[in-house]
Amino acid sequence: MPKTEIDVVTAEFFGAFDNRGGKAADVGRIRRLVLPGGVIVNTRPKFTVYTVDEFIEPRRQLLTDGRLVDFSEWETSERTEIAGDIASRFVEYRKSGILDGEPFEGGGTKTFQFVRTPEGWRIAAFAWYDRP
Repeated sequence: MPKTEIDVVTAEFFGAFDNRGGKAADVGRIRRLVLPGGVIVNTRPKFTVYTVDEFIEPRRQLLTDGRLVDFSEWETSERTEIAGDIASRFVEYRKSGILDGEPFEGGGTKTFQFVRTPEGWRIAAFAWYDRP
């Protein structure tokens, strides 16, 4: 079932940043989930377009250097449309953690573009914004 497979890839994506309870975040798995050359865009606070590696490295550092602990983010709602070997998913999400010793919570919207490859569904692009 394509929707179930896309649900799994999306859950793996969100799980890559989880470092709750002292476990190590596995942001390197993003390289497996996102196609090489995938486009990643953050719209705020500053509009930024990333390559996969440009996206991963600062997050890996933040999640492993002790500045951001007990962090997780999760879907609160989603809408997925599938047409053959392509799919689009809009996600509302929440996140929480402790940054520089201060608890925080937030959320926003992400959009994912998926393609079905010989190895299964992969992310071709994603963009997000965090609500202020």
